[in-house]
Amino acid sequence: MKRSNTLSLGDAVNEFIAENRIGRKLKEINLAHEWESLLGKTINRYTRSIRIENGILYADITSAVVKNELFMMREEISRRLNEKAGEVLIRKIVFK
Repeated sequence: MKRSNTLSLGDAVNEFIAENRIGRKLKEINLAHEWESLLGKTINRYTRSIRIENGILYADITSAVVKNELFMMREEISRRLNEKAGEVLIRKIVFK
């Protein structure tokens, strides 16, 4: 039996992602999961939730002191997250 049009699993997944235009959203989700590795366990302890919508990262921080420190570092955090993603996904960071 001769098979034609066979794809590897990786190629099939990449094709599915491209056809459904979900690649950018997957990168955003991966960035949210990278929060702890980029900022450390201590900052992660004070982070209640993270979400990315329309290029804006919303981080719910439970400590006012930590929130202030992160506010001062927001440009660096944005740069590091975008560097990790390989493209500009984060244009602005909002701490709540």
